[in-house]
Amino acid sequence: MGKDNTPELAALSGPTIADELIRKLPATACAASADEKLAREIQLTFNTPWFRIYTNTDIVGVELAGAMKNIIAIAAGIVDGIKAGDNAKAALLCRGLAEIARLGEAMGASPKTFAGLTGLGDLVTTCISPSGRNRSFGERIGRGQAPLAAKGATVSVIEGIATCKTVVEGLLPKYGIEMPITEAVYDVIFKAKPVKQAIADLMQRQLKSELPH
Repeated sequence: MGKDNTPELAALSGPTIADELIRKLPATACAASADEKLAREIQLTFNTPWFRIYTNTDIVGVELAGAMKNIIAIAAGIVDGIKAGDNAKAALLCRGLAEIARLGEAMGASPKTFAGLTGLGDLVTTCISPSGRNRSFGERIGRGQAPLAAKGATVSVIEGIATCKTVVEGLLPKYGIEMPITEAVYDVIFKAKPVKQAIADLMQRQLKSELPH
């Protein structure tokens, strides 16, 4: 317990595809905790010559990034499934990261976290790895499977489905921010919106500046 009798919480997160870790391929992750001493202890415990651990005190940002990246990975899979191309996927990752950071800042997270291992790093890995569950789920939808059938095609948990529902139905109304990609994924999964229509609606949104004023 912490000094104020609250639990000492920590998270270990980052771009860590399991089958690569098993083969001891080089990888990195973050040990995150508001308690710097605890984060340091986890860093020293898990660090190896092939697995480098950093520390981060922004546990809200680290955990949020780890959950939200699965929603964007579903969208990345859809892009792969319809063969929309590398330009579209690059745009998706950039704008998807902007959505994650926007929600994170509204919830009190540090903007710097989302440019790091647990933000950009984990997002890229999840969106490009052929073994990613969420990306593979989205790819099946992009190829024409209904969401329910695509979900049934895997025995693993597709975390992005529940996360998407929670974010759209709970966090967006609470914080009042725009997350058009997340909402588009929600509409495809839960409202049977056609993929082509969802993409067309995203592309036809009102023009704006890339950077907030």
